[in-house]
Amino acid sequence: MTEDIIRIGIVGAGANTRLRHIPGFQAISGVEIHGVVNSSPESTAKAAEDFEIPKTYTTWQELVADPEIDAVMIGTWPDLHCEITCAALEAGKHVLTEARMARNVAEARQMLDVSDKHPDLVAQIVPSPFGLKHHDFLQDLIVDNFLGDLREVVVIGADDTFWDYTNPIHWRQDAEISGFNVLTLGIMHETVSRLIPKTVRVTAQTAIFEVTRPEANGPADIPVTVPDSVHVMTQLEGGARGIYHFSGIDLFGPGRQIHLYGSRGTIKLICDQEEQLFTGRLKDPELTKIELAPEKQGFWRVEEEFICAIRGEESVQLTDFKSGVAYMEFTEAVANSAKTSQPVDLPL
Repeated sequence: MTEDIIRIGIVGAGANTRLRHIPGFQAISGVEIHGVVNSSPESTAKAAEDFEIPKTYTTWQELVADPEIDAVMIGTWPDLHCEITCAALEAGKHVLTEARMARNVAEARQMLDVSDKHPDLVAQIVPSPFGLKHHDFLQDLIVDNFLGDLREVVVIGADDTFWDYTNPIHWRQDAEISGFNVLTLGIMHETVSRLIPKTVRVTAQTAIFEVTRPEANGPADIPVTVPDSVHVMTQLEGGARGIYHFSGIDLFGPGRQIHLYGSRGTIKLICDQEEQLFTGRLKDPELTKIELAPEKQGFWRVEEEFICAIRGEESVQLTDFKSGVAYMEFTEAVANSAKTSQPVDLPL
């Protein structure tokens, strides 16, 4: 018995879509990338040529309306995620949208509401890639009470991505495009949320140290509207406390790390180019680096998970829309707390 062909339409063929999603879909039996539309006719044609995609469109609305498309992969900037997602679901298409879910909680909840009206359709967000290598091992550690009582959580995402203020402004520094999320705050919080109880209170401060940047395609300097420095204190269910430090202007900064400190043990996850995991307990002379056998390691399977969910072979684990709304509430709570200089309780 042959599988029914699942035809994918690509809206936004940017770097991550080209690197991961298109090759990922093309490697799956019974899946066809049927059409693509990008930000310009020239880039649309280039994507179709590079990946041998048979059909192109002049607008994303045309792609979503095409009855030959079964599922839509959204690889645009966040400002279009809500509109395209809702339109695609209403048109009867399954949806995989690039992270971040949306610009704000209102858009994220709208996406979830429309998805709930179409329970027969798969709605998935591209998950944080951090922690995937050690995901199952970490889950087992938590279940086996390796940490004991969780006491403190430290989440770091500090580097020099935006240190050189002579570089043109990036879309991630434009709140109209990017929304409330700051730097890698959302993606790192999504990662740590797989390991810890729910966050119930947030207190934050933010700063913009370089208030203008050169315009990407023009001579003028324009305002930066997304902070380049963030500090957050959190309270978790059960009483543990968290500290978050995010920056794009830390020359030789520590990069991306997650630390979990418990009454019995410590876990440190390094989320940079090579994902590394360290654990330790009382009487250990130092932290031990965990070396998993290849067959024990997790890996990127986002496109496969999406297709398997469409085929009814599994349900979406990383990341469904309900989980996406939760991390969107966290990032918006951080923004609200920084704006008011007051703690913000979760959920919003």
